[in-house]
Amino acid sequence: MKKLRIWWIPQVPMNAFNWEVNSPLEGKKMLDMLAQYDIFQFENKVKPDYSNAGGLQEFNEEAEEWWDYEDEECRCIDEIEYEELK
Repeated sequence: MKKLRIWWIPQVPMNAFNWEVNSPLEGKKMLDMLAQYDIFQFENKVKPDYSNAGGLQEFNEEAEEWWDYEDEECRCIDEIEYEELK
């Protein structure tokens, strides 16, 4: 099983935080939840503005570093529908 993690920057250009996930589906759900939370904070005037970014990565054992996740069709997690991940 590949090691996966999400990365999230709640306000660019600050540093990202990372969280390990068990599957691409779990990663996509968490990324969507974080995006919705940022929208909620903006709409309720918790944040005056925001510029966020995030993604899913997998650990490449050979290179010993984290690489952006792509499926067999070279699509990133944002381009994959939930139904395809189930």
